[in-house]
Amino acid sequence: MEHYRTRILSRTDREPPPVSALLAPEGIPGRRLRGDHDLNENVWVEPEERPNLRAAAVLVPVIEHLHGPHVLLTRRAEHLGTHSGQVAFPGGKIDPGETPAEAALREAEEEVGLDRSHVSVAGYLDAYETGTGFRILPVVAFVTPGFSLTISPHEVAEAFEVPLGFLMDPANHQRHSAVWRGKRREYYAMPYNGHYIWGATAGMLKNMYDRLYGDR
Repeated sequence: MEHYRTRILSRTDREPPPVSALLAPEGIPGRRLRGDHDLNENVWVEPEERPNLRAAAVLVPVIEHLHGPHVLLTRRAEHLGTHSGQVAFPGGKIDPGETPAEAALREAEEEVGLDRSHVSVAGYLDAYETGTGFRILPVVAFVTPGFSLTISPHEVAEAFEVPLGFLMDPANHQRHSAVWRGKRREYYAMPYNGHYIWGATAGMLKNMYDRLYGDR
């Protein structure tokens, strides 16, 4: 992983799309729209639900430890109405007037207390559309060690780290399936040390692998 920094800086987008373009029905012009539909022939988001898509951003925090880069992830609180108990990046809806990076940094502070003075935004991945009605822009950032986290129990059950090398190894990109809304759907999963990383989070990590190590 010695070249991870160079790859992130050279293979992610330097500027985010406008939020209005993020929600365009056809996606962002000139950029691929990733999503839960990647592994499914039928459209994941029903056509009648598309006008109600909401813009969101997540932080993909790459912690630059001396022993190697790790990615900070969270497990959502069990009492939440949607995606309860699931592994996720810090993030949430983009508020009016916010940029995606501002939203991702704010959410990381609110959810796990990650001080933005330790965070340097590096670039942006492709927008990711979920079956629950979000268009998410992943914001990749380098994080300097030495921070301390304060978990918000209203939103997060725990925070943990996974080696970037594990997440960027295609041998760990499993394909699982489940029945959702009466249809069998496939999705990516990357189980790690008792944590089940799957769905949108695993899909965005797969997109990160494709951007950093796939053919250009």
